[in-house]
Amino acid sequence: MNFSDHQLGIYLGGKAPEITTDLAGLEEHARQALSPEALGYIVPSAGSGATARANRAAFDRYRIVPRMLRGVARERDLSCEILGTRMPAPLMVAPMGVQKLAHPEGELATVRAAAALGVPYVHSTAATHSFEQVAEAGGDAPRWYQLYWPTSEQVCLSFLARAKAAGFSVLVLTLDTGLLGWRPADLDRAFLPFLNGVGLANYLTDPAFEGVDNPVLHWAQMFPNPGLSWDDLPFLRRHWDGPIVLKGIVSREDAVLAAEYGMDGVIVSNHGGRQVDGGIAALDALPGIADLVGDRLTVLFDSGVRTGADAVKALALGARAVLIGRPVLYGLALGGQAGVDHVLRCLLGELDITLALSGHSDAHDLRGLVSVASSTVGLRD
Repeated sequence: MNFSDHQLGIYLGGKAPEITTDLAGLEEHARQALSPEALGYIVPSAGSGATARANRAAFDRYRIVPRMLRGVARERDLSCEILGTRMPAPLMVAPMGVQKLAHPEGELATVRAAAALGVPYVHSTAATHSFEQVAEAGGDAPRWYQLYWPTSEQVCLSFLARAKAAGFSVLVLTLDTGLLGWRPADLDRAFLPFLNGVGLANYLTDPAFEGVDNPVLHWAQMFPNPGLSWDDLPFLRRHWDGPIVLKGIVSREDAVLAAEYGMDGVIVSNHGGRQVDGGIAALDALPGIADLVGDRLTVLFDSGVRTGADAVKALALGARAVLIGRPVLYGLALGGQAGVDHVLRCLLGELDITLALSGHSDAHDLRGLVSVASSTVGLRD
């Protein structure tokens, strides 16, 4: 069965989907379902939004160059293995916190939808459900854990131990959120969910928080943590026996350092534009990093991906797999678990169709598939 069969199923079913299949238009639909506070937290980005706009502009600059008569298989296999994790396609659910803002079931709905499809789910430290709750909901499906490194060594070690015990196989350390970015949409509402205890489930269920009079204040003493340095990374290696990936890398120099410090991979990401206003587009950073360290590190990508065609471009520019963020939250807001399922099936279907129409039976060796757009593209033989 090809992922593109989802398209045929819609046609043959003769019933219009309750949620649009226009993945690029999901945001406008989700706006109608989100509360003002949730809308302000989930959709906008840092400052003027320049980095988020740059992310999208970068995808528009690159154009897919389809090849013909390539003998594309009628039955295609997009499966791959990334850092010991088998997945049906090079697609993952990015770590996203505070998912109850989008839907009451939050991360539980997301992980159940991902698990049903075998798509790996990455659990955020800032989640509204704990490690253990998510693990129970996800069953035996693949899952990774994203760490916001707390200032408390005791809590950090507890998080690592709980994640390992709950079956999370890969550790993702997010580096670009040592401080919260300047986010006017939240500031203008004086809204930060964590101050209401929302997004702190992993903390509040931790033994270090037992008997604490003011758990939110206790959390505030552990986050943010801008003082981390490269020399802190050996601590993680000593206390985590699986692969470690650094998320938030957009500099080639930092990618080289990640390799030198013995990391297993990097996620080229600018946090979806939510941290630094005026920053480099993640997609523009990807090819140089992949060319420089792709033989030493597993290079993954997120930030700005909205469609299956976007995912193809990132794969062609050097990513081994692509993490999907906001579209999953939009699906969650529009339909809970069913909404996430719909979005993931549409992403997988469009990914499959785009690859097949471009002359590929799988997602390997896509070099040359994309070109930088110019006024002459399409005019040459």
